[in-house]
Parts: sequence; C-alpha cells; structure tokens
Amino acid sequence: MKKAILTTLSAIALSVGAGAAQGVTLNLGHTLAPDSHYQIAGQQLAEKVAERSNGEMKINLFPQSQLGGEVKMIQAARAGALDMFITAQAPMVNTVREYSLFDVPYLFDDLSQANKVLTGPVGRQFMDMLPKYNLVGLGFLSAMERNVFSSRPINGQPDMKGMKLRVMQSPGYVSAYEALGALPTPMAYGDLYLALQQGVVDGGDTSPDQFVMDKFLEVSKFYNITRVHYLPALLIISKSRWDKLSPEQQKILQESADDALAYARDYYKKSYDGSIARMKAEGVTVVDSDLDTLRESTRGVVQSLLKQIPDGEALYKAVQEAK
Repeated sequence: MKKAILTTLSAIALSVGAGAAQGVTLNLGHTLAPDSHYQIAGQQLAEKVAERSNGEMKINLFPQSQLGGEVKMIQAARAGALDMFITAQAPMVNTVREYSLFDVPYLFDDLSQANKVLTGPVGRQFMDMLPKYNLVGLGFLSAMERNVFSSRPINGQPDMKGMKLRVMQSPGYVSAYEALGALPTPMAYGDLYLALQQGVVDGGDTSPDQFVMDKFLEVSKFYNITRVHYLPALLIISKSRWDKLSPEQQKILQESADDALAYARDYYKKSYDGSIARMKAEGVTVVDSDLDTLRESTRGVVQSLLKQIPDGEALYKAVQEAK
C-alpha cells in the first residue's frame, strides 16, 4: 500500500509543471497526530504558501505515517518519490552521520537555548549537509526535550541506578543512560504502555507533550525533568523537487517555511507548558531533578561519542560557542 502511494506521488511530481501558470502541488508527510506541532507547522506552511503565491502553490498534508514512517519518507524523498516531510533528527543519522551529534547527552542546557542554536548559523551548517544526499533543509522545528518518566522519583543521579528504562537505541542514548547507572532496555515504543503497566520496565524517556498524548500519565507516577537529550525536528524537501521550482517559488517556499517554523516553535513551547500542567492536574508528580549530578555522570561518555561522529569535535565546539 505504501509503495503504491509513493509511486502515485512520484507520478504526481513528474506530471506537475514547475511553472507558476500550471500551479504546483507538494505533498508533505509526517508521523505525528493532527494536533501535534508537526501538523501545525504543515498547516501554517500551506496557508503561507497559498497566500504568497496567490493560490498557485498548494501543499497537501499527510499526518500519522500515511506516507510511511520517517525512514521510508527519507528514502522516498531522496529518490524523488516524495516531495516533503517532517522528521525527527534520529532517523536522519543513517543518511547523515554528523546528525548523531544531537545524540550526545547534555548538548544543550534548556529548550530555548537548543532552539536558539538550531535557528542560527550552527543550524544552517547542518542544513547545508543535506543537498549531497538529494535533500534540501528548509529549517528546524522546535527541539523536543526528552525527560525520564518513571515508577519512582529521580531527584539526582543515584536514583537512576538500576532503573530499567526504554530509550532510543542509538549509541548516544544508550551510553548516556548506562553512564547514569540505568539499564537501557530495547523495546518497541508501541509496547511501552503495557510494559509500564505490568512493571516490566521502570520508565522511559519522552517529551512532555508525547507523555500526555500517549497516555503514559495513566501508568507512570513521576515525570522527572532530567533534560538528558534534545531531539530536533526538521522540515525537508526533496532536492530533485526543489530544483524543479522556479527561483520565485523557492523564495515563496523558504519564506513561508521560516514563518511556519517560528509559529510551530511557539506552539510547541505552549504545548510543553500545557502538558506539564496537565500532568500535575492528573496526579503525576513532576520532579526537578538535580541536573548537576546527572550531567557530571555523563561527562565521560561525551568524548568517546564525539570520536564516532565525522567532525564531531569541531561540531561540538561550534554548538558550545553558539550557546
């Protein structure tokens, strides 16, 4: 079914002319729900593009993995079979190894700092890595702050010891949580709710909005502000599709993306604050963990991780200087 959809999109891409007189239709996929900041970004983008082009450019939105998961959408866009997509950074690592820098623990201090760096010259440096992979980056959405939710409170690093936590299976995440004394436990995200309910694992890591939307507040008593990782998200267009647009259309799309992404970053911050408030109202204890003890415990793994990343030291230094 997904192959059929992507074949159809490829045919659409070939049949739609680049000239404004014919009009341009772009299909944009993402994996999150219709009330997510991904969808908000897409809606804003579609509105701004239609407005700036006097209706000559149109963007169709396909949320909730209608066009496949993130890895499949990346592959389809590189092949020219999908126009646009929004993805978290983690699935991009197999394509652009430098993106694994964002898996390094405590790369950023807080959400506003992460977004400041990502929307500045450092963020542009990462966007400039994409064209050689037949992708063009239009910008970053908000980084997503990943904190630990658990069956017992984490006031500092000692409380993490021996905890079975489901985290993303990237070297940066696994190494960080091992350094914190936890036991990173491989598990499909879709199995996590039941595993928490049955006590198979003690917790996991996710952003406040996902914690609420995926109903983990029903099975987890504590949400600990640990700030170990910030997961960026990107808006990307296939380079082959981008190259078919006229310079004026490219300008319209980029300017509209700038506006839409700024709007979506603000939306995410409001969603973050609202989700924390919702947790408290539902009886979840929100714990402000001692970040100093957590950060200090992960310091030793940072250098080993940077050695595995192309230009890791230089990229890490660029982030530190941009804070």
